[in-house]
Amino acid sequence: MRHDQLPAWQALREQSWHYQGAFDLRRAFAKQPGRFEAFRVEAPHVVADLSKNLWDGPVLDALCALADTLQLPQKRAALLAGEVVNPTEGRPALHACVRGRWAEAPDGPADPWTDGLRDMLALAEAVRADPEIDHVVHLGIGGSGLGPELAVQALAAGHGARQRLHFVANVDGHELQEVLSGLPPQRTLFVVASKSWSTAETLQNARTAQAWMQAAGVPQPERHFVAISAKAERARAMGMGRVLHMPDGVGGRFSLWSAVGLPVAVALGAAGFAELLAGAVEMDRHFATAPLRHNLPVCLGLLDVWNSTFLGMSSRCVAPYHHGLRRLPAYLQQLEMESNGKGVCLQARPLPYTTTAAVWGEPGSNGQHAFFQWLHQGTQRVPTEFTVVRQPRHALPGHHEALLANAFGQAQALMQGGMASGAQLPGHQDFPGNRPSTMLLLDALTPRSLGALLAMHEHRVFVASVVWGINCFDQWGVELGKTLALDLQARMRRQDWVGLDASTAGLMQWAAQARTPVGAPGVPA
Repeated sequence: MRHDQLPAWQALREQSWHYQGAFDLRRAFAKQPGRFEAFRVEAPHVVADLSKNLWDGPVLDALCALADTLQLPQKRAALLAGEVVNPTEGRPALHACVRGRWAEAPDGPADPWTDGLRDMLALAEAVRADPEIDHVVHLGIGGSGLGPELAVQALAAGHGARQRLHFVANVDGHELQEVLSGLPPQRTLFVVASKSWSTAETLQNARTAQAWMQAAGVPQPERHFVAISAKAERARAMGMGRVLHMPDGVGGRFSLWSAVGLPVAVALGAAGFAELLAGAVEMDRHFATAPLRHNLPVCLGLLDVWNSTFLGMSSRCVAPYHHGLRRLPAYLQQLEMESNGKGVCLQARPLPYTTTAAVWGEPGSNGQHAFFQWLHQGTQRVPTEFTVVRQPRHALPGHHEALLANAFGQAQALMQGGMASGAQLPGHQDFPGNRPSTMLLLDALTPRSLGALLAMHEHRVFVASVVWGINCFDQWGVELGKTLALDLQARMRRQDWVGLDASTAGLMQWAAQARTPVGAPGVPA
């Protein structure tokens, strides 16, 4: 039966009309003084306040009942056991299994799931101790780039790595040129992450990096390259000096926990990376065992379904109030929108309901001076998700107190509304309020808490996908444009526009006339 034809789904649809219109958060708090505690959900290293969302206890109970009807507990068990949960590609999704198996036996026997991770941690220690390596440049895109970049930004400070870490994702040569300018080739190590070893952007950047090394006359340039891939033979054929194994069942957007985490392990050391893994494993155990109503990834995934599918909210704002989490919105965009941006069910039939919302945002308090005007007084209600860290790493008086006060004040204003202080222009200075938000609270930003936070987000995506009846582990939508791009690139070289639509042909002709390649010192044009 189609999910939206289930009685539990239909009952939620009937309830949703009230919450789209008549439900008021201010009245809900007045009627239920214990609402904060009722919607406070605790998990390892993360506490969530879900009380400022447009729902109540019966709605959450009904969502849990729907998830149970759709066999979420059984499907969760299959995921965590390493069974096939990606039917279109016939694969398991092994990210939780890899970190869990490693946590059980970090020094255990050879294991195809964890050998790449063990080799990576040993290599990271060797790189940290190597006096001849000053720079590590990570080449990867999507999850193979965003995950490591986010973790290094969040955690590297204070961990004593001598090497500087750099990240390049975009095929736009300006990014690579900017990073390579000024780097000493003989003291630079490249990490190239591509599970399939067919990621066009990453391989283009890797070939340019190889040419840069060769142009500098570096002896044995292959020693300056480490590949991370499930296709070792392809990587070696391209001249990679060392290849770390990445299990084929670990998707790119879940790959931080595999050998793809090499730059993170260089930044933190093997012990620091082990803490990151341990935090994720703690969240895995919470996800596996906590009752649905008190299970944080489950509650967040069900909230995403409620807001998008039943309340018609087409986006979610992510506002991390910590500088170390400034790439969190981009990371979650890729994790959620690539995973659940699907319009067909597991049986390949078009869905008659909305799936995942658009995810976007900026760190606080910057966003307050950009798009928060729209969040407060615009014509659309958009759920806002704040991530707040109680303990700062800096010792600057007053700054963190101001940051926390701003985060809590924005959530309060979104809910309560009212008049601006000293308002003299009724209407213009009115805040309608009754706008939903979620507050995610971390005691401190540490490897363990970040590991738990990211695993929590991974599992919420899976929960929502089960309710929507979609496969969150494939990403066919990225393939067509890439295939067409290869054809168009070949056409550019031979000046061939025959058979193209008028718009594409016109754009190609414009590009052919406008291209004037310019090299830069030390970087091949």
